[in-house]
Amino acid sequence: MTTPLTAFPADGYTARWQTWDGDGDETVTLRWENEGWTALGEVTRERVSYVLRLTATWQVTQFLLFRDQDEPDLWLGTDGAGRWGEVNGAHRPDLDGCSVLDLGCTPFTNTLPIRRLTLDVGDGADITAAVVDVETLGVAPVKQRYEHLAPQRWRYSNLDSGFSTEIAVDEYGLVHDYPEEFRRV
Repeated sequence: MTTPLTAFPADGYTARWQTWDGDGDETVTLRWENEGWTALGEVTRERVSYVLRLTATWQVTQFLLFRDQDEPDLWLGTDGAGRWGEVNGAHRPDLDGCSVLDLGCTPFTNTLPIRRLTLDVGDGADITAAVVDVETLGVAPVKQRYEHLAPQRWRYSNLDSGFSTEIAVDEYGLVHDYPEEFRRV
């Protein structure tokens, strides 16, 4: 049976995480705009900001990453059918088929597949994510698996590296604790 996630408040929502070792944090603010969600994130340890524009069903339409400039250092967009491109319109065929974006330095992007997959407890799904390296600005497809273990518990696995961890989420599907990486504050 699918455990329904609570809808985010229409007037927005803010969540904050701290790194496990306390040397950084992240704040993400969600706003409902133009029939979709906009996520604004600040990650202090990596000194980056990002903007994710999402459809009402949590599909990425646009991603902007800011490091040290007023203009985005990286801009990606998708047509919703798995075709990705850059700001100049250049098609990124290496990312075709990626269903989500994963910014490895934040627990927030784990929410995207959790909200999109709507898996029953006991079910799992393999996806391909466009994973962003904030240091090099490289973006590569990575095979991942999400398994819904309990109403507010998921297992995330990177199928390419073999890494796996269980993550606790809140009623919205936002990561609460990501062991040895992040915890909500």
